[in-house]
Amino acid sequence: MDRPVAPVTLPSTLGDLVASGWQSRTVKEELRTNLLDRLERREEVFPGIVGFSETVVPSIENAILAGQDIVFLGERGQAKTRLARLLVGLLDDWLPIVRGGELNDDPTAPISPAARQVVAELGDRTPIDWLPPDRRYAEKLATPDITIADLIGEVDPIRVAEGRYLSDELTLHYGLIPRANRGIFAINELPDLAERIQVGLLNILEERDVQIRGFTVRLPLDLFVVASANPEDYTSRGRIITPLKDRLGSQVRTHYPRTLDHEVQIVRNEKQRFADVEGIPPVVVPAFIEQLVAEITHLARRSPEISQRSGVSVRVSVANMEVLEAVALKRAVRLGEPVAAPRVSDLGAVLASTAGKVELESVGEDTPEERVVERLVTKAVFATFNRHVSIDRLDEVVSSFEDGLVVETGERVPSREYVRWMREVPGLEDGVRRLGAFDATDGAVEPAVVASAVEFLLEGLHLHRRLNKDRGSAGVVYRR
Repeated sequence: MDRPVAPVTLPSTLGDLVASGWQSRTVKEELRTNLLDRLERREEVFPGIVGFSETVVPSIENAILAGQDIVFLGERGQAKTRLARLLVGLLDDWLPIVRGGELNDDPTAPISPAARQVVAELGDRTPIDWLPPDRRYAEKLATPDITIADLIGEVDPIRVAEGRYLSDELTLHYGLIPRANRGIFAINELPDLAERIQVGLLNILEERDVQIRGFTVRLPLDLFVVASANPEDYTSRGRIITPLKDRLGSQVRTHYPRTLDHEVQIVRNEKQRFADVEGIPPVVVPAFIEQLVAEITHLARRSPEISQRSGVSVRVSVANMEVLEAVALKRAVRLGEPVAAPRVSDLGAVLASTAGKVELESVGEDTPEERVVERLVTKAVFATFNRHVSIDRLDEVVSSFEDGLVVETGERVPSREYVRWMREVPGLEDGVRRLGAFDATDGAVEPAVVASAVEFLLEGLHLHRRLNKDRGSAGVVYRR
């Protein structure tokens, strides 16, 4: 990918930079000032983050304004990494560095030997490069095999072979943290980092020096550090050493979406999207199906059969929605229909996308994962039905079944059949309309959406024990 090109109006030499009146400031001052400016203009600080505006975001803002590093504490799938990456949006558009320096050196106060040498030789003629915000962010996933060389640096044997002494800083090959100088450094799953490496991280952040191969190197780095960790009751793989935890000023606790609306909004934002291709039916997801998918995840987070220590990520909702859309699209293509919409009969597909993302408290012959997921799906349909439909309004539908009506649904049944049932069965059209399956502007009917609504109503009546349900040759048969 091409790197952004700095505007030609920006100074190109140290002399031009000084003449322009540019003033150096630390990355924490930069984040603080830009946050205050965004707050003053009432702009969104973390675009795309849903459900954190009253809980997590204020704590992050407080930490930035206080100049404190941050550790995000939360279970998997709670947007910890996303929040860290969005901090880049609070950096300046461009940052001047010494061309040829190794550590994003401030032209007015370089710290790497290479940059100091360039400035000493060229003075005001020192060439300047400009960094965009995305190149000032470094991220590392902590694993037990990480070494000091990976994070901080190591002696470069090639430079030693060229004749330099080991005590010469020019022999060093700097690691990820020094190269993030004047930017944001994020380390994910910090407790997984070996304690001796955490000590080295503490030294470089607090004491501003580090020992490499027995030589003490002063590195006055300018960093904003963000770490993430799972709660102590979730992971037993390691811990954050107390001095380092003390150095990370604010601990911000994240959480899962607390409302169905927030869960649905996140799913809409995060689910896989494909470009529209002529001949491929578009997929329309009714609101009650979206809420049903979100309800499955919310029920899983409260289920005693599922381990709550490991958490139930929003990725469960996203994966389930993607699978349901895939099933609906496959059916529409096979039946030659112009529009696809997920149905209740498609919910069996979420077994594959849910089972692998949740941990059961105990796995045995009595409680296989599939059975647990099936119970969650049934409860989610029941809860969503009660939220949208008054059972008393479907008495006419039940009466039709008492008079001998039998309906067989399934993936082989075309949407036009559901539209016919809706027209012919008294009370069914009113129920479909209340689910929002009609176009709000002109009252037009989309057969695929009507099919989804009809199946939802029939399954709700079955769960309320108003209809019986049997497995048919090609799907499900509803009768009284």
